[in-house]
Amino acid sequence: MLTVSDVSLQFAGSTLYKHVDLTFKPGNCYGIIGANGAGKSTLLRILSGELEPTTGEIAMGKDDRMSVLEQDHFKYDAYSVMDTVIMGNPRLYQIICEKNALYAKEDFTEADGERAAELEGEFAEMNGWDAETEADQLLNGLGIPMELHYADMSALDGRQKVKVLLAKALFGQPTIVLLDELTNGLDIDAINWLEEFLIEYPYTTIVVSHDRHFLNAVCSYTVDIDYNKVQMYAGNYDFWYESSRLIQQLIRNQNKKKEEKIRDLQDFIRRFSANKSKSRQATSRKKILDSIQIEEMPASSRRYPFVGFTPDREAGKDILFVEGLTKTVDGVKVLDNVSFTVNHGDKIALVGENEAGNTALLRILAGELEPDSGSYKWGVSTSQSYFPLDNSAYFEGFEGDLVEWLRQYSPDPTETYLRGFLGRMLFSGDEVYKPARVLSGGEKVRCMLSRMMMTGANVLLLDQPTNHLDLESIQALDDGLAAFPGNLIFASHDHQFIDDIATRIIELRAGTPGCLDRTGNYEEFLEWKANR
Repeated sequence: MLTVSDVSLQFAGSTLYKHVDLTFKPGNCYGIIGANGAGKSTLLRILSGELEPTTGEIAMGKDDRMSVLEQDHFKYDAYSVMDTVIMGNPRLYQIICEKNALYAKEDFTEADGERAAELEGEFAEMNGWDAETEADQLLNGLGIPMELHYADMSALDGRQKVKVLLAKALFGQPTIVLLDELTNGLDIDAINWLEEFLIEYPYTTIVVSHDRHFLNAVCSYTVDIDYNKVQMYAGNYDFWYESSRLIQQLIRNQNKKKEEKIRDLQDFIRRFSANKSKSRQATSRKKILDSIQIEEMPASSRRYPFVGFTPDREAGKDILFVEGLTKTVDGVKVLDNVSFTVNHGDKIALVGENEAGNTALLRILAGELEPDSGSYKWGVSTSQSYFPLDNSAYFEGFEGDLVEWLRQYSPDPTETYLRGFLGRMLFSGDEVYKPARVLSGGEKVRCMLSRMMMTGANVLLLDQPTNHLDLESIQALDDGLAAFPGNLIFASHDHQFIDDIATRIIELRAGTPGCLDRTGNYEEFLEWKANR
């Protein structure tokens, strides 16, 4: 069990949160949510002991062992994949190393034998003989093939390293597990496996994630950071979201009734205070008026951007015809004889592990990349706007502020018009004069969405648009795309996002000609695919 008692944290004189009292119990998964900058990752750092709080203390049981998902993908490049995972239990790995060093000695002494016997006993108590089997199971579940289990970490790509570090954090059944942005870089199959693993996990897990479907699947409690407070609620993310909206509505309704009562009293006082026969009654009403305090809505740190796409004209019946597209990228055939037709109103999600294929297809359709063979044809009434996976080319080398950056793409160059668009994306006041080159990943995404909203396109092409966004921005984008009356073709790993928006699913499979193509939402596609 992990206990947080009267914790507060201050940075440069400002309070991030105060008087935090929480208890994390075994058998539960806790999801930490909050706006960007609210202090989600900071809270994990406090819980892990990496960061000292300004006041208060963190305590865990004497037999508890804590494990943390590390973010440095290059830290273990000098080790093998297997060794890296087993390092998740530091004491076990230490025993293995000491044993191996003893047995490798040429002058093995009696004292060495006694020490080896002690180590063997502790090794057996810690289920050391099953360590590699457990590591294999974790790696297999996350999608790391057996042939890589004893490879050097330096030989793995970034996405594979993320999976190994996650396996390391889960290895040896730590009683408290802290996982920050654990689904970043994971494919759908790995996320599904991780969901099942954490649902069955008998100890305490505390996670930070922007994946709503994941939070809903695994979390039994939600820890909300807002109003400079950290509060725990029973239930998953959707339960918290609906409950918080209900509470806000109740407060608004309550205030509305109070405001109506105040208006009635003010009117009575105004009409009768000059009337001697009713002056005493008016005085009584004034006392009641003075006692009524309108409960202010809490000033939440959450801010929701406005995302809305309005086509300049409606597309006709013919949208897009794709015939036999083939493309090889870096020596790998990522598209192989892909054909499909887009119908009016289709909102198509590109899913699966073939990210290079999804990106190649979107770049081809956007006119940024030529196919090796095959063809595609847009309907004459269509207009397209493209959101790339990598937006760095739009910002690198640009020395102006956000107003000047957006002016490049705007039909109206006036600052008032541009500030209106930036304001919808949460850039207000002097923030619009921030240099475009210093924007965070999430801020760049919001700028790119502003650019797209200006185009009036009736077909939107989006490659992983939820990357770098917080939950509030993802929800706003989700709502905006669901309401969009035109066509969409988008790639995403966000299960909830796909399920909310897509009316058709296409899976491009590397090494396999063609594609899987089915009308319906994502859940229906997964069920159909599993039963094929």
